[in-house]
Amino acid sequence: MTDNVLITIACGTDNPNRATRGLFLAAVAQKKGKNVTVFLLDDGVYLAREGICANLKAATGDSADDSLAHLQAHGVPILVCTPCAKSRFIGEHDLAESCRMATAAELIDLACEAACISL
Repeated sequence: MTDNVLITIACGTDNPNRATRGLFLAAVAQKKGKNVTVFLLDDGVYLAREGICANLKAATGDSADDSLAHLQAHGVPILVCTPCAKSRFIGEHDLAESCRMATAAELIDLACEAACISL
């Protein structure tokens, strides 16, 4: 069994439940001592924009902002699909703390070495 966990999130403000749940699950995995990486793609890249998670909540009441803050505080890498971001006019300067642009090749490498959860 691996201690690496990869959470991919392909939705953003269009689906606050799934987006928030993805960040929440990443925080839970980190709290359990797992090596967590979050990869944002498609509309999920909007979550990497500074301030977007501030008003995003799941139906359960969980806050995307709380989970994101936990991930940032613990140095969990949040990778943002470069072509997905560029097509949505999101650049490096728009990204929140601990977020960085990444490639599909990185995603594949991470997926081959981790338990994967896709939202």
